[in-house]
Amino acid sequence: MPDIILRMNPKRLFILFTLTCLVLFGLWLPANAAPNMQQTDPTATPLIDGRILYIVKAGDNCFRVAALHGITIEQLRQLNKELDENCSLTEGQELLISIVSIVGTPTAGPSPTPLPPTVTPTPFTGTTEICVLLFEDTNGDALRQETEPAVAGGAVSVTENNGEYSAAQETFIPADPDVYQGICFLDVPEGNYNITVGIPDNYNPTVDLNYSLDVNAGDRAEVPFGVQRKDVVVDPGAADQADSGTSPIFGIIGGLLSVGRRRAWLLCMEVRQA
Repeated sequence: MPDIILRMNPKRLFILFTLTCLVLFGLWLPANAAPNMQQTDPTATPLIDGRILYIVKAGDNCFRVAALHGITIEQLRQLNKELDENCSLTEGQELLISIVSIVGTPTAGPSPTPLPPTVTPTPFTGTTEICVLLFEDTNGDALRQETEPAVAGGAVSVTENNGEYSAAQETFIPADPDVYQGICFLDVPEGNYNITVGIPDNYNPTVDLNYSLDVNAGDRAEVPFGVQRKDVVVDPGAADQADSGTSPIFGIIGGLLSVGRRRAWLLCMEVRQA
C-alpha cells in the first residue's frame, strides 16, 4: 500500500503544477493583450467669445490635431487660413479648433436683437446661401450704416440644428469696396441654422452674437453683426472749444456792466456834492 501512495504523489504534483501554470498564464494573457489607450488632450475650455483654441506641441501635425478634436483637416484649414498648402505646424502655434455658443449677455452696453436678415431670391438650385457681415458699429445703434466699415479678424460658425451642415470662416475686408463686405457660405442646404460669431479682442458687441435663422432653398440670407471698439471715448476738446468760444462774449458783457455801474456811482457823488 505505501508503494502505491508513493507512485501516485508525483502524478498529483504534476497535475497541480500544470493547473497552476495554466491559471497564471490565463491571468497574464489579458493584461498584455489589452491595447494601450490613446492619450488625448483634455477637452479645451471655450473662451468668453466661444472660440476653442489649441496650442501646437512638439511632434504635432494637422492629422493628429484634427483627430484629437474630432474634426477633418479641411475644417481645420477653413478655421485657420494662415496654414500653408503642406499644413505645416510650429511648436507654440495657436490654432482655432471650433466656435461654440456661449449662453449669456454681452459684456458692455445693451444687446438689441439684430434686424431680421434680408432674404433675396436666387436661381433655384436646391441649396441656399448665408452671408454674414461683421461691421464696426461706430454710433452703437446696432444698425449698419453705409459709412460703417467691415471688421476683420472675427470668426463665424454656421451650424444646421440637426447636424446636416457645419462650417466656419474668418472675417476679412475685401480689396474691392464696391463688393459685399461680408463672408458667404455657399451651397448650404435649407433648414434651421444657428449662427455664432467670435469677435476680435479689442471690440465689444452691440448685438447678440448668436442668431437662429430659417432659410429655404434658392434664398440668400444676409445677417449683420455690430461691434464697437473698446477704446471709443467722447472727445473732451469739443466741450472745451465750445466754452472757450463763448467766454470772451460773456467777459465783454461783464466789462460793460461794470463800467456802467461805475459811471452811475460817480454821477450820484456829483449830485450829492452839488
